[in-house]
Amino acid sequence: MEKSMDLSHFIKLYNRYCVDNPNAFQNLPGLSVFRRDDVSDIEAVIYNPVICLILQGTKVTAIGDQIVELKPGDALLVSHDLPVISRITKASAKEPYLALILSLDLGLVRSLYDQIADAPVADAAARSLAAGPADPGWLAPLVRYFELIENPLDAKVLGPSTLREIHYRLLLSPIGKMLRNLIVTDSHASRVAKAIQKVRAEFRSPLGISDLASAAGMSASSFHTHFKSVTGTTPLQYQKDLRLIEARALLVDRNNTVSEAAYAVGYESPTHFSRDYSRKFGLPPSRDVAPLVI
Repeated sequence: MEKSMDLSHFIKLYNRYCVDNPNAFQNLPGLSVFRRDDVSDIEAVIYNPVICLILQGTKVTAIGDQIVELKPGDALLVSHDLPVISRITKASAKEPYLALILSLDLGLVRSLYDQIADAPVADAAARSLAAGPADPGWLAPLVRYFELIENPLDAKVLGPSTLREIHYRLLLSPIGKMLRNLIVTDSHASRVAKAIQKVRAEFRSPLGISDLASAAGMSASSFHTHFKSVTGTTPLQYQKDLRLIEARALLVDRNNTVSEAAYAVGYESPTHFSRDYSRKFGLPPSRDVAPLVI
């Protein structure tokens, strides 16, 4: 099956089963489709480990100095929790942006370690955000996994093995290099993942590089180098991005004032917060404060 036919098949399945059914994917763990009918401003979100296949429309995603443009047939694989900024650049009501998203099960990934122990692991150029054309190796089982939406019993019986095959194929694909590194217990990728868990849990507190390095089992200088190599950003910038993303949610969704949002995410100065926010999102935080509804 050609890749273009795969995309068309995905879209047909989405239109048939998902448009008017919010529970369409309840029998297919981890799977969803994101839709948007118009282009977007800059958005900041935290990506958990995921594979994202663009079915329709285009999107630009960036973290640190890494910027990728995604078009139909391209895929984005994220192996670590990453704060990214993105913007949908092509979408309309007639031809919406559609992205098929599968959350990655790192437990399932690690369970494959013994079977793929001979696969290449070390790759200095690998990063936790990788993009490229969808590979037929994992695209074929992903098609089959989506097709299980037509039969709940098939989904229950065949879904787990199909999901395992998808993860296996992703591990061996060109965009799966960092995912392969991650499953090695003592690799830099797995050590950085431990530090990321600590930053995410404590992002409101002052960041102690020595504590993070200790959690990762590295010296401070080695930790800083490998953290940036894996994630594309520094530990301090990573923490700042987490704070700003959370602050934006507080402003937009929860009606917090600028000062309230600043203090809530760990800033000691609203002025400093406003400066960082404007630099990150291209507009001052006061522009994102939700309007008062009376």
